[in-house]
Amino acid sequence: MSASFPHFPLVAGVLAGFLAQAFKFLWKLTVHRELDFQTLVTTGGFPSSHTALVVGLTTAVGMTEGWGSRLFDVSLVFSFIVMYDAAGVRRAAGRQAKVLNQMFSDLQHNLTFSLPKLQELLGHTPREVVGGAILGILVAFGCHHVLLP
Repeated sequence: MSASFPHFPLVAGVLAGFLAQAFKFLWKLTVHRELDFQTLVTTGGFPSSHTALVVGLTTAVGMTEGWGSRLFDVSLVFSFIVMYDAAGVRRAAGRQAKVLNQMFSDLQHNLTFSLPKLQELLGHTPREVVGGAILGILVAFGCHHVLLP
């Protein structure tokens, strides 16, 4: 661990996650002309902020603790679990929410009650996960260059 900046892995990970969310917000603002602050805290979309965060953290741990360290191993396994969840489990849940929303909509046309709409954009495509991983690696190397010259 570098004595000059002991929280480098934390900063790299959090910054990568924040930049991923900021990118989504700015993309929606410039391309779709929508000022939607909810974008800063919602899940799904390109790039995956969860992936960017854990890969940024893992890369920074590898840089500071060593690529062969046990802490890097633990961080790497943690990253794989998060990426699998983002592209697998949460994506499937989003697909199920889309189907349920359609069923609720069909029911509401025939009945006199309303159901809340489920959030459909929960998970990520593999491209969105890879984009988050690349962002995390780049941010970790950038932070290393700036914070630990």
